[in-house]
Amino acid sequence: MDFNKATEFIQSKATNASEPLGNKIKFTFPEGVIHVNGDQTPMEVSNDDKEADCNIKMKLADFQKLISGDLNPMMAVMSGKIKIEGNMGVAMKLTQLVK
Repeated sequence: MDFNKATEFIQSKATNASEPLGNKIKFTFPEGVIHVNGDQTPMEVSNDDKEADCNIKMKLADFQKLISGDLNPMMAVMSGKIKIEGNMGVAMKLTQLVK
């Protein structure tokens, strides 16, 4: 999965979400960022590096494994494959966006 496909994936999930997340989330990859404004309906997804309540840092390869179910999110955080900055409660809401 490349960065553009990851952006398209998150855009699709945000567009089809039954309700907004209620927070701003940023995914930070070496290739760039994906910002989700979950404070509005419909949720807005961009590649702008904006402030967020929670910043999730990982490699695209790990993101691919996460969304395919091949990477356990808790183990990924504990092993350092995923780093979370900011509100941990917001990170817990991500299952509704990436599954």
